[in-house]
This record gives sequence, C-alpha cells and structure tokens, in this order.
Amino acid sequence: MMKRIKSLSILLGTALFGLVSACSDLTPIDYSEINPNNFPKNEEDVQALVMNCYRPLRGNWWDGIFTPSEKGVMFVNDCTTGIITGDFGVQKMASELNFFPTSTEITWFYYTRPNSDYSDGYLNKISTCTLTLDDIANAPIAESKKQAYEAEVRCARAFLAYTLYDMYGPLVIAPLDVLKNPLKERPLGRLTREEQVKFIEDDLLFAAEHLPMPDKAEYGRFSKGFAKMLLIRLYLHETPISKDYFNKVETLARELMAPQYGYQLQRDYVKMFELGGQGSANKEIIYALPCSYEGPSINQWHMMVLPTDFEQGDMTGGWGTVTSTWAFYDSFDAKDVRRTKLLTTYKSSTGVVKDRTTPDSKLAVGPIALKMGYDPRVKASSGASDIDLILYRYADVYLSLAEALSQKTGATGNDLKEAVDLINVVRHRAGINNLSAAALDTPEKVLDAILTERWHEFWCENGQFRADLIRHHKFIPWVKKIYNSPYAEEYKEVYPLPLSAINDGKGAVKQNPGYQ
Repeated sequence: MMKRIKSLSILLGTALFGLVSACSDLTPIDYSEINPNNFPKNEEDVQALVMNCYRPLRGNWWDGIFTPSEKGVMFVNDCTTGIITGDFGVQKMASELNFFPTSTEITWFYYTRPNSDYSDGYLNKISTCTLTLDDIANAPIAESKKQAYEAEVRCARAFLAYTLYDMYGPLVIAPLDVLKNPLKERPLGRLTREEQVKFIEDDLLFAAEHLPMPDKAEYGRFSKGFAKMLLIRLYLHETPISKDYFNKVETLARELMAPQYGYQLQRDYVKMFELGGQGSANKEIIYALPCSYEGPSINQWHMMVLPTDFEQGDMTGGWGTVTSTWAFYDSFDAKDVRRTKLLTTYKSSTGVVKDRTTPDSKLAVGPIALKMGYDPRVKASSGASDIDLILYRYADVYLSLAEALSQKTGATGNDLKEAVDLINVVRHRAGINNLSAAALDTPEKVLDAILTERWHEFWCENGQFRADLIRHHKFIPWVKKIYNSPYAEEYKEVYPLPLSAINDGKGAVKQNPGYQ
C-alpha cells in the first residue's frame, strides 16, 4: 500500500537543474546536452519536466513549501492561530504577528536572492511551470497526452499560486514572452486581485477537466478531485468580495460527494495519522505528500514537536521547536478524539513524568502538538518519518458545504439545518455529541460552529485555518484573544513582500499596505 508511493518519491528525488528523472520507467538523460532544439524530444522527457513541477510542493526543509518545519507554510500559518507557538524564531514572530519586510523567515516563501540559509523562494517556481507548459505544447507527443500532462502542470502552478496569494496577496506573474526573453529587462507589477483569481481559476478549471478521477490517479499525484478541492478553497477565499462564490462552493462540494469520486470519511481519526494510515486505501485523502525515511519528501514533524528529553512510545527526544497552546487544548470537548495526540504529559529520559506544572517545563505554554503516531525509526533516519503528510481531506468538503449553505445570500432554515447536519457528521467521527439545529438558528451561529470544527479538525495539516478566520474578519480578534499581542493589526492579514522583491521590481512592485 505505502510503497506504491515510493515510485513517485524516487521520481521526485533525482534532480537536474531542477528537473527530476528517476524511476524504473524513465531512462537517464544527458542533461549537459539539453537545449531548446533537443529537449523534450519524447514522452519520457515530458514526464521529467512534469515531475519537476511537483518538486517545490513536496516536504523538504531546503526547498519544499510543505515541509513540516519552520521552513514550511503550515508551520508559519498555524503559529498565527493558536494551534502551535514557540518562544523563539519564526514561531514567536508569527504568533505575535511581529514581522516586517526584513523578516526573511516570513518573506522568503515569496522570493529571495539565494544564500546560505534560503533558496530563492517559490514565486519563480510558477515561472518554471509556465515554461514547462510551453515545452509540452511543442513536444512531439500525442495531443491527448499533452492535455493530461498540461493538466498536472497547471494544477501545480495553481497550487503554488494559491498558496502564495493567500499569504501575500496578488503576485508578480511573468508571462511567457517575458520568460523566453530573459535578457530583455522588463519590470513587472503585481496582478490585480481579479487577474490573480482568474489566473488560478483558469488553471484549476482546466485541471479539473483533464486530470483523472481519484481512483485512476496515482497516489501522490493530482486528480480531478484535488483540482476541485483547490477551487473550493479559492472560491471560499474570495467570498468577502462576493457572496456569489458560496454558490460555486456548494456546486463543487456536492460534485465531490457524488459516488463516482469515491471519497468517504475514515472511521478512525487518530489512526489516519499513524504509520500505515495513509495511502490509496484511505478514501478520505484528497491529496497527500508521500514521505519516506530516505526522502525526498520528508516528514520531520516529530523532531519539531518532541522535547529534547522525550522518551516515550519507543521514541527519543526531538528539537522541541514548538508546542501547542492551552487555549487550543482547552477548547476541545473532553471526549474529542482529535485532541488525543495533544500530549499533556510525557516521560523524560531521566524517568520523570513531566506536565505543565513541572518547573521549566516546555509544557507550560501548551501540550505537545504531536498529531501523528509514534514512529520509532525517526531518530535513526535523521529525523525523517515514514508517515505521509496529508494536506487535504474529504472532511473539508463537508465543512465547506456547510459554510456555503449557511453563509450564501438568502440562506433558508433548511439550508441552516443541512449545514448543522454536515457539521455533525464530522463531530460524530470525533466522538462528540451532535449540535442542535434549533440552537444554531442563524448564519452567524452556524459559522462560529464551523470555524471551531475547522480549528479542531485540521490542525497541523495545511495551515489554512488562518485563511478561514481572515475571510470572516475574525483573524485579528483571534490573535489578540489567544496571544494578547500588541502587534496584531488588520494590515497583517497578509504578510509583507520581501525588500528584494520591491527593489528588483524597480518601482513596478508595490509593498502591501502598512509595511511601507
């Protein structure tokens, strides 16, 4: 089950000037001889180009945007919402919203000049996808195959673009003619919001049309269902601009609930994040990153959260970079299985059982945000786990549909009742009592229930709860309540662009308001 995964991991791992070409069905290429006239010259070359577009989306400390470490978007975004926090580094900075255009730990995801600590960020990876699409269009392969490969690349481009747009606002997107003439200087400004949304939407609509159904897609590669899930996230993101987007969310969510997509909730929430709980047999997963001890997609989460003196579950200490918060833990119902892996005590290497009252305990701030099951091989594999990183799940479809029904213009009593029923499906799996539709009789009350469920359901997965709060204008009050931060101001709903992006834009790139 798990090791069908590894074919993709191996394929992603062998790089050449950013290209990946390993796997039993891909033959080696002499990349020293690559030029526009001889590459790509066959389908294997195209496959290598496509895999290169997956590469920045993996979990990898150096250059994978979904690494479960301080170099990943989940880590940074979840620090802003009380799910995790820390007393140093980017975790402290993000928790307090105390960051600036010079805060490289925050801005580097967008763009930076490569140095010893950071790669060049992820904006340029969008350009890589654009150039790859041109290569595919000119490749000597069948048109039907071109469409399938183009769909994967456009999904990758949209995934990157949405992730960065959510964090920084509209991006600088270089068109193909500019990319093909790199020696001709042409400073570009940021897209408008409308242009940015259309750019992402067009890619995802194409991907949703041409990608395979979930049961036909290789585990770890994009599917029609994933493209539609990203469209749901994009449309939810835009609901503050127009409530009409809720109607699109409703349509897409109902499509994903159709039997032909094959999605279903797993019975056991906790086991889903343990060794062996992922893979193609798990029908709740819409998209996950296959991880292995050897990489190249690496899950280092145990090392991030386990205290240095931890010795429990056949595991020893990690780096102890973050904990959860007691505000988060205390918000759960005592019977809620989703807080099982929020560890309130642990046995130390000296045999002492530590809790929040132990002098100098790391748990004084909050419990260990383990989320995943124990993996005894982690230390021996330099901190890497064999547990895959789940980014999007079918439970999100339930809560997205509930939000669309309850928040759309003209929501009826029946809409509110259906929304509560959908919330209760998720709560039932968590082992807690149903909410009363009679008590949740207004859109505002239903929304509060949805946000609570999102907070509890998706912690330490994709970092999207920040976006959930922002679109309902609840983010800044939330940060003030959890962290009592004096730096929490409305303009920090988006992160600042790095100074290098402003300077390299030669006046065409404007900083986000509030950071000038």
